[in-house]
Amino acid sequence: MSAMSTSVTEAGTEATLDLTETMIEEDSIKFKVADWTVFCLMLVASVCIGIVSALKDRRKATIQEYLLGGGNMPPLAVALSLMGGWVSAISILGNPTEIYFYGTQVATSLIGCVPGAIVVNKIILPIFYNLKIVSVNEYLERRYRSVALRKVCTFISLLNLFLYMGMCLYAPSLALSTVTSLSTFTTMAIMGAIVSFYITIGGVKAVVYTDVLQTLLMFGGVLAVVVLGCSEVGGVKEVWAIAERGDRLEFFNTDPSPYVRHSVLSTFFMGFFLVINTIGVSQSSYQRFASVKTLKTAKRLVYFFLIALWCLWIVFFFSGLVAYAIYSTCDPLTSGKINKADQIIPFLVTDKLGHVPAMAGIFVAAVYGGVLSTLSTCGNSTVCMVWEDFLKPLPFFSGFSDSSATRVMKILSSLTGVISVALGMLMSNLGNIFHVIFSISGALSGPITGVFLVGILMPWVDGKSVISGLLVSFCFNVWLVVGKFLKGAGAPTQLPLSIVGCASHLNATLDSLASSTLSSPTLASTTVDQVEESIYDISYCYNSFIGVTITMVVSTLVSLVNGPKRPEIDDRLVNPTCDRVYRKAWKRYLIWRKGKMAQQIQKEQENNAESMTMLHKVKSGPDTSGNP
Repeated sequence: MSAMSTSVTEAGTEATLDLTETMIEEDSIKFKVADWTVFCLMLVASVCIGIVSALKDRRKATIQEYLLGGGNMPPLAVALSLMGGWVSAISILGNPTEIYFYGTQVATSLIGCVPGAIVVNKIILPIFYNLKIVSVNEYLERRYRSVALRKVCTFISLLNLFLYMGMCLYAPSLALSTVTSLSTFTTMAIMGAIVSFYITIGGVKAVVYTDVLQTLLMFGGVLAVVVLGCSEVGGVKEVWAIAERGDRLEFFNTDPSPYVRHSVLSTFFMGFFLVINTIGVSQSSYQRFASVKTLKTAKRLVYFFLIALWCLWIVFFFSGLVAYAIYSTCDPLTSGKINKADQIIPFLVTDKLGHVPAMAGIFVAAVYGGVLSTLSTCGNSTVCMVWEDFLKPLPFFSGFSDSSATRVMKILSSLTGVISVALGMLMSNLGNIFHVIFSISGALSGPITGVFLVGILMPWVDGKSVISGLLVSFCFNVWLVVGKFLKGAGAPTQLPLSIVGCASHLNATLDSLASSTLSSPTLASTTVDQVEESIYDISYCYNSFIGVTITMVVSTLVSLVNGPKRPEIDDRLVNPTCDRVYRKAWKRYLIWRKGKMAQQIQKEQENNAESMTMLHKVKSGPDTSGNP
């Protein structure tokens, strides 16, 4: 009986998929001439900016100019670049998907971003900026006096960057493949080629000025979708009411359990370390800060980033509520109209807003603007780290002139697109882009962030101690994340989705399928058996926190085992307050040790005196010779 029901269900599923695939081919709204025009104009503009930047600075072929823009770039352009370089297609597509399927609790991560920005502004940025370094990992070599540590951290950072670039390149392929007949590989290849081209010829200036265009396009494109989507369902109040009826609104889940995927505590930690990871100890962000004239200007950029992040993410999150309001009675994923959850917003644009001239083109251009901005930023940073941390110290490259070094970096830039395409194909099989990227990025960046924070805040930790902390933290985090993906642990349970309002000619087939599997037409996409929770079920929001904590704790313990170290560090490399506290503690330690030694010497002297007294008494004991 069980086997028979299974075969019927499978047959029904296959029939449904065949039907929906046919319907998609017949009914989907493809790109029109106006859409292609808008999209292509964005790509052409990006390439032209790279060409203009290259021609304008063709006589300034220096490493400083290519990687840091000469240190005198316009603050507003850098501010928009800082925002656009991080807010990518992952945010445009992943954030709404997260809200649509799992609710709004993740939005409280924005609260954690506030103290994170304060830490970057007050503690981290002044250290790096005043050192006038090119690669942020150069700080590690100076602080810990360890070339090996610098290279290990660079390798992990490059691994994180390449995986992030792969996911960023995969994300827009979902958008374009939803509205056109282009394959994901074709769209990723196009993007990789364009990004490689204008990074290669233009350097950081091309990246920054292109980011300005793409950031404005991102915000405008998604905002247009939100406004038109709200009008589709009757306004913001109606969107909010539908979301409330669908149990999408959740902001105060105070469950302290680490196994709860999203709670106030877990999202706070995610937001806090998100800012520290992305703009505090990130090579790409540091290059933006170093490209302005003064530290005061750079510190202002941190708060601009915070405000812009709040604005952009609120729009992105709300677009997820808009999508849910529109499809609350006919979910496209459950009904088979889309194949992946992250296609929900591109499908909305073509399905409900396709009648607006060039709307699909504007939205896809916004998505591609996001990925171009992020890929160019990451690519430029990757080249910087490879050159500064690996190639430049080698004897063969150490004697290169600035022009020769710039040519080498341009060759390296051209390779980043190829690697990104390959990794994009790999990342396409891992699931929801929001969940995947924050899981992997948090696990890899946590240990590195811990190393930087130990260097800045803990003057007593030396190179050997922090390497121990880094290795333990990295191995644990990788084991945790790999275990999650292999065992399927921590998999989120989607909130209820409905198909009761789907078109009648499709509804009959879907209802027959639903009746054979569920008791009602409201489909809960995933149900998880009640099993005992394991370490793999810990929320991905804690990945960075775990990595930082392990690094700091293990480094401190190893330092204590090895014995306290005299504070001989350059005071420019550590936080001034922490340095003063440690020096005072060291003086007290010396006084305590001197007192202990004095007590020990005094005790030894007393013991010696007592021994001499006893010996004297023995020698001058009572006379037994009988003489008077």
